[in-house]
Amino acid sequence: MAKEGKRNRKSRESLDRNAQYSIEEAVKLIKQMATTKFDETVEIAMNLGVDPRHADQMVRGVVNLPNGTGRTVRVAVFAKGDKAEEAKKAGADIVGAEELAEEVQKGKIDFDRCIATPDMMPLVGRLGKVLGPRNLMPNPKVGTVTADVTEAIKGAKGGAVEFRVEKAGILHAGIGKASFSEDALVQNIKAFTDAVAKARPSGAKGTYVKRVAISSTMGPGVKIEPSSTSPG
Repeated sequence: MAKEGKRNRKSRESLDRNAQYSIEEAVKLIKQMATTKFDETVEIAMNLGVDPRHADQMVRGVVNLPNGTGRTVRVAVFAKGDKAEEAKKAGADIVGAEELAEEVQKGKIDFDRCIATPDMMPLVGRLGKVLGPRNLMPNPKVGTVTADVTEAIKGAKGGAVEFRVEKAGILHAGIGKASFSEDALVQNIKAFTDAVAKARPSGAKGTYVKRVAISSTMGPGVKIEPSSTSPG
């Protein structure tokens, strides 16, 4: 344990908080500093040159990470009849309609992703105050309002990550685990930043990606040179 503490301290000391590293160097540092007993989540934070209070500057979307997220995603599906059966067969953890809406209304939310068939949206729409703040509201723009529930469930469980810019133009998401190989993390980060770049809204002026940093659950943030995140 002492050795691990020393190594961690040495890594932290060698980290220049003001420097911008290449994506490969940043990932190496993050892995060195993730020394807790549990498998830490690796997260990315991006500062974008947008003001999401304006509709033409909102950034949101979904990306399928090539190496998954490393976490088990519990999926709830609002569907009836044949579509409910299809959802169960596709591996949904929770499937329902009115009774599921009642549970959610009471605050019982035992899922990480919410999918709905289009005919369920009048019902699901009433849950906006509960699901919205948790970023769980189904939305056709990110493929969570769809008749193809099998594909949506597969995506959610296989590494699909939704992103949405928050106040002050900050966007963040989990993009893997510290146990992933350096290559796998680099690929995931590039896939994520590429998706954000493609989601650049029409109202964004000037520098779009201002800052990029990655960190593990318990580790410090490491700044990345934004140009090194582009695919290729």
